[in-house]
Amino acid sequence: MVATPSTMLPLGTEIPDFSLPNAIDGLAIAPGEYRGSVALVVMFICNHCPFVKHVLPELGRLSRDYLPQRIAFLAINSNDIETHPADSPERMRELVATEGWTFPFLFDESQETAKAFKAACTPDFYVFDGDQRLVYRGQLDGSRPKNDIPVTGADLRNCLDAIVAGKSVPAEQQPSLGCNIKWKPGNAPQYFPPGK
Repeated sequence: MVATPSTMLPLGTEIPDFSLPNAIDGLAIAPGEYRGSVALVVMFICNHCPFVKHVLPELGRLSRDYLPQRIAFLAINSNDIETHPADSPERMRELVATEGWTFPFLFDESQETAKAFKAACTPDFYVFDGDQRLVYRGQLDGSRPKNDIPVTGADLRNCLDAIVAGKSVPAEQQPSLGCNIKWKPGNAPQYFPPGK
């Protein structure tokens, strides 16, 4: 299982603008709708990736723990569904129902949103503050499939706890690691490592 790391978008970056359909109901969602939230967590995930499957229960726990504290969550799937039909919007809806998620799961069919975030892998996590500036990008925690470290969400939770407490988020952050985003033929961005 070859793993791809996050690109680590520079801290302070303003959230890229996008408008993507929610696989649950087809309604378009844009980041501007979350102005007024204490923070916005954006997760690039998909259905089939073993790294994502490994952390699925924690994604639900995180949202349930922090939504009451006015932290919003969005998940985005940017994979090519021609080569990976398990990541289709229909299967995305099934995953939401199975996991009981209450946050949107958006489909980035053009893959332009993934490029705007310089997303490279699934899962890939980004946290934007109340001004929609990037304060965290990187791993959920140190757990990976088969490394025997429990899935706790520790790194992301430490970031969110700091935001809720009105403290600065530590700038030392570890990249996420996962399956590469499944780019459409000829669509892989320049920042993506050749041969992946």
